[in-house]
Amino acid sequence: MELLDYAFMQRALLAAVLVGVTAPAIGIYLVQRRQPLMGDGIGHVAMTGVGLGFLLNTSPVWMATAVSALGAVLMELIRWYGRTRGDIALAMLFYGGMAGGVMLVNLTPGGSNANLSSYLFGSLSTVSPSDVTAISILAAFVIVVTLGLRRQLFAVSQDEEFARVTGLPVRALNLLVAVTAAVTVTVAMRVVGLILVSALMVVPVAAAQQLTRSFAATFVIAVALGVTVTIGGTVTSYYQDVPPGATIVLLTIAAFIALTALAAPLARRRARAASAAQPAREPAECAIPATRSAGDEVGA
Repeated sequence: MELLDYAFMQRALLAAVLVGVTAPAIGIYLVQRRQPLMGDGIGHVAMTGVGLGFLLNTSPVWMATAVSALGAVLMELIRWYGRTRGDIALAMLFYGGMAGGVMLVNLTPGGSNANLSSYLFGSLSTVSPSDVTAISILAAFVIVVTLGLRRQLFAVSQDEEFARVTGLPVRALNLLVAVTAAVTVTVAMRVVGLILVSALMVVPVAAAQQLTRSFAATFVIAVALGVTVTIGGTVTSYYQDVPPGATIVLLTIAAFIALTALAAPLARRRARAASAAQPAREPAECAIPATRSAGDEVGA
């Protein structure tokens, strides 16, 4: 393929695959926890990290990772202790993070909104070799956590009280989910962008749930869908000269609509098959007592 002749496209495709794996891998736990917009909030906070990276002349990816992880921990603390004022505190954290990022970028000598735009909406040509290294290391962390602790994280995401009774460290696991989500946001920001990353964490999971309710099957389908749309969006962005983040998200939503349309007739077919099988079982179940009764009479 022609696009593989360019080093920047090789880096972009590798980053896209890593994003396609990691975003749904942590997104499934956020959906189970009923926190689908957590990634969006972390993306706002990560903007301050990007701004600090520019201002201090360090890697924006690593700085965004540190700041967004701290923000994710604060979000969890607010969730535990915030009570009635928790939503206000979260709103201030989210919007303060975005405003802080914009301010820091503009305070940077030579800083411009163009630099910020590539982190907000993704950019293929700006994925550098150092970005690929950072993304690969962070993606490895996300994969190890989401697969290695899948049973514990699933238990906590489903029912915190039950998980606590079984002896699991619920608060530590909740913090781990939050930090892993923060790491995923920084993994994805160079391809999808901070504004749109939450969609890639949630929509593939929602699409997979149209076909199955099994956690394992949902995980596999969501990751496969994530990889497909990120590669498809990256390739489309190259040939059509359109924004990669927006293209990937629109493809993801299109996949959700298609799978929803496919799932509806399959569900009706299963329902008809189940209702057709029910009368066939009832006579057999009724015949068992009659046979036993006859046997009892013979034995008597």
